[in-house]
Parts: sequence; C-alpha cells; structure tokens
Amino acid sequence: MPSFDVVSEVDMQELRNAVDQTQREIDTRYDFKGTAAAIELNEMELTLFGDAEFQVEQVMDILVQKIAKRGIDVGCLEPGKLEEGGGKARRVVKVLAGIETDTARKIVKLIKEAKLKVQAAIQGDKVRVTGKKRDDLQEVIALLRQADVGLPLQYNNFRD
Repeated sequence: MPSFDVVSEVDMQELRNAVDQTQREIDTRYDFKGTAAAIELNEMELTLFGDAEFQVEQVMDILVQKIAKRGIDVGCLEPGKLEEGGGKARRVVKVLAGIETDTARKIVKLIKEAKLKVQAAIQGDKVRVTGKKRDDLQEVIALLRQADVGLPLQYNNFRD
C-alpha cells in the first residue's frame, strides 16, 4: 500500500552555512565595525548578540535573508525574548525540528476530518499516512499544504 511520511526537519548543513554567511556579512559590514554583533549556533539554538536591540534585529534580518536564500523555511525559527543588560543585548532563537505530539494529533485530526480513504498514524516525531490509492495520498498532501499547522512540513518517503 502506498504511504508517505509528514515530517518537519531542517537541513543542519544548510543552516550552518547560513549562519556562517551571516557572521561573514556582520564582520564585513561598516555599521557593525567595532561592535559586539555576532551569531552563534549551538545544536538547535541560535544566539544573536549585539550592543543594542537595533543591532540584534539587524542580525536577525540578515539571518532570515540568508536562510531563505538557502531554501530553508523561515517558519522553523522561533525567536525568543530580547534580553538587554550591561550595554549588550541578545536573543535566543530556537530552531524547530520534529513534529510535537500535539501538532501531530492536529494533523491526524485534519486528515480524518477530510474523510479521505487514508490512515494516519503518529510515529515519534513524524506522521505516517497510508492509503490504497496514490491519488488519495496526493490529496492529503494538498490538504496539509493549505492547512496552517504552525510548522513548515515536508513530505518524504513516498512509497508505492
């Protein structure tokens, strides 16, 4: 029976490249000369540094631009609160990867409400959709693309 997986993942190599490009641009831009503007990548977390809120926002804008150019969905970034103190500012940005249980339930509910002849099952941080016809699975993909689940979704492992 045909099936596919609904996942939410980020290509870490592309993310690392985008962060490196952002840091390179920060190093070469005239308005950042002699400032504490920087960006760090730790596991699934980005930390943006600057002398003021304005600089942190500038770094965020550069990062979003570089990430979009690299083909990563910007929706996978979840900016945290801006922390200011001691003449410095920083913001922690979480990188969302994997589908949480609540979101997975929401996806399964959407699929079941559509009354298509498919089965959806939660398997860890992904949702496996199985059906008898390939056309039904393609309808599910179209349905999920239109629905707003709050995460960028990818569809992989499509098998006949």
